[in-house]
Amino acid sequence: MKSKSLGTVLVLALALGLWAMLGGVAFTAAAVPPPDVMQDVPPVTTSGLRPQAPQARPIIVDHTSTNIKAIPQAWIEAAKNTLNIYYGHTSHGSQLTTGMAGLVSFANNGGLGLALPHDIFSGLNMHEASPDAGYYPDWVNNTRAYLGTPSSTTGRGTAHPEVNVVIWSWCGQVSGISEQTLITNYLAPMNQLETDYPGVQFVYMTGHSDGSGETGNLHLRNQQIRQYAIQNNKILYDFYNIELYDPDGNYYGNKRVNDNCDYDSNGDGTRDKNWAQGWQNTHTQNVDWYSCSCAHSQSLNCNQKAYAAWWLWARLAGWSGQGDLTSSTKQASQSSPAAGERLTYTIRLVNVGDPITPTVYLTDVVPTGLAYIPDTLTATQGAVTAAASTLRWSGVLSPTPAVTITYAVTVTAPTAQAITNQAIIAAAGYPPITRTAIVIANGYRAYLPLVIRQ
Repeated sequence: MKSKSLGTVLVLALALGLWAMLGGVAFTAAAVPPPDVMQDVPPVTTSGLRPQAPQARPIIVDHTSTNIKAIPQAWIEAAKNTLNIYYGHTSHGSQLTTGMAGLVSFANNGGLGLALPHDIFSGLNMHEASPDAGYYPDWVNNTRAYLGTPSSTTGRGTAHPEVNVVIWSWCGQVSGISEQTLITNYLAPMNQLETDYPGVQFVYMTGHSDGSGETGNLHLRNQQIRQYAIQNNKILYDFYNIELYDPDGNYYGNKRVNDNCDYDSNGDGTRDKNWAQGWQNTHTQNVDWYSCSCAHSQSLNCNQKAYAAWWLWARLAGWSGQGDLTSSTKQASQSSPAAGERLTYTIRLVNVGDPITPTVYLTDVVPTGLAYIPDTLTATQGAVTAAASTLRWSGVLSPTPAVTITYAVTVTAPTAQAITNQAIIAAAGYPPITRTAIVIANGYRAYLPLVIRQ
């Protein structure tokens, strides 16, 4: 065998002293958050049946639950694998199902930037029935007849033991119902069904908007349903609340909005604009929204209803729906800067869960070896302050789920060293999260021969 050293050499970036400096590569370290911060994982169940857990707090699905991109794929799949839904509705209630049908192809074609498996939004186990919650006692009798006698073992009906979710929508009856009749014909019977079938999750629902505004009977009765759900740890799909907001969070409940999304823009008593049509006209079809059949209303309204429906299904399957900041990142503009060079850090705060209502705080102390460049701390929203080497940001991540923060430093380290720069993210009720970026300052290069043996 012969050995021959070639003139060709390989360039390997080496830093002095530490093996961790090999290659001079900067990286973002996603520190492992505490277990209660990490995204929860769907449980493994048998026969598609999920045991009913005690309802510790209410589940309220409304206009804040329409971010379809925030629902983890695992929980979409879990909903399809574990839920068997009995859904009673007439025309207005069909807005959920027609919206969900249109969502399938919209997601398949990458609408809203979705990148999920093909047909992920199809295959939900749902039995549709009629009439609706406005027909008492028919809706109660139909529920009991379909479920069958309650089983003392499973808490479900013996005729259809697979059914673990029941939801009844309204048509226009809430507009004229009295406070007491709402209790007698809806709230009390729903509560009794929950008692008789403890293995089934019963979903309450509000009625559609009718143009009577915040002082109308419809609004008052819908608020009665919502408050009952909140105070008694019930599950609510707030159909009405979803119709009061456009996707940008603009509120139309005080503008006499109706179920077609028409509203009074100037207070003259005439509904002269339509929030759904206006939004659709300024956004791109099949990218930002999709056309679908939508009884009594506009496509965008049924888009929102479908997004909220899948939020509901995921929650019923076990998703916590809480805010999740673990996708936040911190990066440096280059990996191995030299002394005197400018370096830019970019921190991206990302919430992939339920909207976070408390103020979020970020603290970043610039470490030794770097010097903050004054007036370079900026953010796409929220407030920033810089005091010497301590940089701070505060703001909200609702409804906007992401914020980008940047700042620049000068490298002052005179010798080769690894510089660790950390940002701490905190919000009331959430354990703090650390995001770290490491760079190698003043790294050296060594040249080694390439040896080929023959």
